[in-house]
Amino acid sequence: MCSHRFSCPAADSGAPHIVAAHPEQGWSLRCDGAIVFDDTGELLPDGRVVAPHRGPAQRLAMAA
Repeated sequence: MCSHRFSCPAADSGAPHIVAAHPEQGWSLRCDGAIVFDDTGELLPDGRVVAPHRGPAQRLAMAA
């Protein structure tokens, strides 16, 4: 399943890659077993939850 040579990087390292993507449902499965959501939240393999951590909203340019 995972193509890393040794073992998968730790869930909080940011290096794991996506092995199953479901954009229509808003989530993806990483090779380390974590589920990441489109709102930037995460469900880690040990059951811990990482709350969404989006930055402040950018202003949208409006056409005149």
